[in-house]
Amino acid sequence: MGNKKEKGESIEQENGKLGVDDLAMFCKRKGFVYASGEIYGGLAGFWDFGHLGVELKNNIKKEWWSFHVTKRDDVVGIDGAIITNPKVWEASGHVASFSDIIVMCKKCKKSNKIDKHEIGKVKCICGGEYDFEKAREFQSMLKTNVGIDGFAYLRPETAQLIFTNFKFVQENARMKLPFGIAQIGKAFRNEIAPRDFLFRMREFEQMEIEYFVNPKEKCPYAIGNSEIFVYSAEMQEKNKKMEKMKFKDAFKNGIIKTDWHAYWLEQEYLWFVGLGANKEKFRIRQHMRDEKSHYAYDTWDLEYEFPFGWKELQGMANRTDYDLKQHEKHSGKEMSIVIDEKGTKLIPHVVCEPSQGVERAFLVFMFDAYEYDKKRDNIVLHLHPKLAPYKVAVLPIVKVDEKLVEMAKEIYCDLRNEWNVLYDESGSIGRRYARNDEIGTPYCVAIDETSLKDKSITIRERDSTKQIRVKISDLKDVLRKLLNSEIKFEKAGKIVETRVK
Repeated sequence: MGNKKEKGESIEQENGKLGVDDLAMFCKRKGFVYASGEIYGGLAGFWDFGHLGVELKNNIKKEWWSFHVTKRDDVVGIDGAIITNPKVWEASGHVASFSDIIVMCKKCKKSNKIDKHEIGKVKCICGGEYDFEKAREFQSMLKTNVGIDGFAYLRPETAQLIFTNFKFVQENARMKLPFGIAQIGKAFRNEIAPRDFLFRMREFEQMEIEYFVNPKEKCPYAIGNSEIFVYSAEMQEKNKKMEKMKFKDAFKNGIIKTDWHAYWLEQEYLWFVGLGANKEKFRIRQHMRDEKSHYAYDTWDLEYEFPFGWKELQGMANRTDYDLKQHEKHSGKEMSIVIDEKGTKLIPHVVCEPSQGVERAFLVFMFDAYEYDKKRDNIVLHLHPKLAPYKVAVLPIVKVDEKLVEMAKEIYCDLRNEWNVLYDESGSIGRRYARNDEIGTPYCVAIDETSLKDKSITIRERDSTKQIRVKISDLKDVLRKLLNSEIKFEKAGKIVETRVK
């Protein structure tokens, strides 16, 4: 039931691989993401999230917070200011060194940003050579006015407010090592060349943890048996291919230097795949010597294979005690904490900092969920139920039947007390199913003439298109179990013959 073709609209990538521009087109057409201020021509690197995009984005943040904070005893959260005292960024080193290298292509004459370790090694996307002799540095922090004569920076990362508030949080929350402090919030970077839709932006959101430990103590948590592609610095230096191995073996064999690092790398991978991401598209890549930050003992990136190549999702550096010592030095405030009954003091080490962009996670889940289903002749967005903008759609079969519509609206009002629910009575039932497949709604509830007689309804599953019949009195309980993956769809009710394709 290709409702888009009936309207003369194109279906992205019916016969090929979905590209980033195709996804951007789909997101605009369905109400996920728009270019900010598009009616005035937009502004590169800034995007607005529509009625579906904001729900998906909020669900991503909600699930991240639940996994990393709510369900753990060793992590608490903060919400730091976007604008803070400029001295924070002087102490952190951002004012002196947070810059990009700008190079111009000799062929297409376009400027681009490259990493410092790429000088002399990379070409422009057009295939032309960069003029490395004229490369220059560009400050990436955005400035803003504060008061009459003052100025400040829009924060380029969320980490530093965790460090400056470290002692307050540790004391107020009565945290003992090891523990983490989490934060979700906006960050800003004056990117030279924003590109690849939501991947490289000037305004974005970060989900980040700074995890503090006593470096002499081992990780008390088990490193599991999950496998991932590993691309170590040695493999890169010797032009070897990445290898799939278990996280615990990568640590055991000395590829990942610390048990804490291996543990957190695995946790971040498990968070993604637990929400439906394709596990075969992930790898961990170790920073090489010439790209690793000077303060980092070891750094690994969790990477994902986007249509435009393997790219960083999370940067996870073992920052040791660098940041807390810097702020102690510049502020004159003690950053050490008492770690035992003897009164021993220690400046904790940040053994790992799982830090990722919300929008990059958004891209991962959208790329992995998107499918053009040739049999249905429409797009199906296989989003995990926890991430789907709408959990359920309520659809009365016959719009003109007042009693049937009244029953459907009563069910809708009851369900939306618990979930984000869509009500739709426009068009054929087939078109309404197709519309909900496109936006990722896991289940549709159809109310028909029989519902008025026996107080039962039909639930249709998005991914399989199978249908079951359940009593209205059992509906919420059945949906709870389905949305929480507590029961298989076929076991949730009586399978009925599909009424529409």
